Amino acid sequence: MAKIGRNQPCPCGSGKKYKHCCLLTHPVTPATAPEGARASLLAEITKIRDAATRYRESLLHVGVFILFSNRRGDAWLLEVTDSDAVQLVRAGTPLPTPIREDPEKIEIDFSHTFAIRNRRLYLTSYADGRETLLEQAPCKRIRAIIRQTCKVYSPELLDRVHIENTTDRPPT
Repeated sequence: MAKIGRNQPCPCGSGKKYKHCCLLTHPVTPATAPEGARASLLAEITKIRDAATRYRESLLHVGVFILFSNRRGDAWLLEVTDSDAVQLVRAGTPLPTPIREDPEKIEIDFSHTFAIRNRRLYLTSYADGRETLLEQAPCKRIRAIIRQTCKVYSPELLDRVHIENTTDRPPT
C-alpha cells in the first residue's frame, strides 16, 4: 500500500487534507509499531469514556475496533469484521464494561449489530431485533476507517482476528 502524505487529499473523499481528516484515525500497523508495542482496547475505552462523560466528540481506531463519543454523552464500540457494537456510555454515565482482555485474547459481550445506510448509522439489538437510528454518529469517518481496515488487513487475517461474541445470538 502506498504511503499517503500529510498534505495530500484524504483518500476518504472528504476534499480535506489527509492531516486534517483521517490521519489520526488510521491504525498503527505492525510495520510502523515499535517492537513489543500493543494497543490495549481497555486503555482506549477509558479514553473514549472520558470524552463521553465530558460530552465531547471523539473517535479512536484500534485495529478492527472503532470507538466514538458524541456531544450527547454517548460512547460506542464497533467491531469491523462482524459489524458488532456495544454502548459504553449513555447520557454521560459509564455503563458496565462488557469486555475482558488479557495478553492472549479479548472477549466482548456485544449487544447490537451496526450498519451504515444513506450516511446514517443504524443499530439492531440482539435482544429484541429492534433497529434504531443512532444520531450524531461520525458515519463518514467510520466508513473511511472500515475501508482502510479492509485495505490494511487481508480477509484471511481479518478472519483469524475475529472476536467471537460470548452471548447467545438469535438464530439467523
